[in-house]
Amino acid sequence: MIKTDISRLLQQWEESYKKGLLSFWILFSLTQRSMYAYEMSKEINDISQGSITVEDNSVYRALKRFIEADLINFNIQSSPNGPDRKYFYLTDHGKDLLQQFIKRNILVIQSEEIINASHKFLISNK
Repeated sequence: MIKTDISRLLQQWEESYKKGLLSFWILFSLTQRSMYAYEMSKEINDISQGSITVEDNSVYRALKRFIEADLINFNIQSSPNGPDRKYFYLTDHGKDLLQQFIKRNILVIQSEEIINASHKFLISNK
């Protein structure tokens, strides 16, 4: 019974964690190349190594917020298979924000101190 509670708690924690990081993954995906909204879902799944799956509607809502905040912008390009597409890219403001987020929230987790402490914790709690 306790194991079930742990599984449920872990699932809830991860869902909350992943929702909070969706902005990071969308902005980070745009460091790779400009892309249209539909392909971002696959890109996010790929670069997060499958740890994040995202619905297209969530991407569209986030993109709208990011445009309003001047974090991203887009160019319209014709598509050989249908209507024109908006290809999104990071603005300088978006790049600055993403750099600060990575420094404050991603790189700290990769510090040698945190990595060693994490390994020690995992080994001691087998």
